[in-house]
Amino acid sequence: MHDAKTNLSRYLAELAPNETLLICNRNEPVAELRLVTGKKRKRRIGVATGQLTVPDSFFEPLPEEFMKYFSS
Repeated sequence: MHDAKTNLSRYLAELAPNETLLICNRNEPVAELRLVTGKKRKRRIGVATGQLTVPDSFFEPLPEEFMKYFSS
């Protein structure tokens, strides 16, 4: 377990696609580590423009009864 924490970056760099690294604690398997596959898509800004309406009531102060839960 200590070795995995110390060398995690190196192990990830050496891990091949579809390969699994078994992490053990005192010779007992506790986790499997694998690479996440799939392409990351870059998010486009403004895709949902005009699809969401925020009502004016959203900006009104919350009731005092509700606010008491946020103060000590």
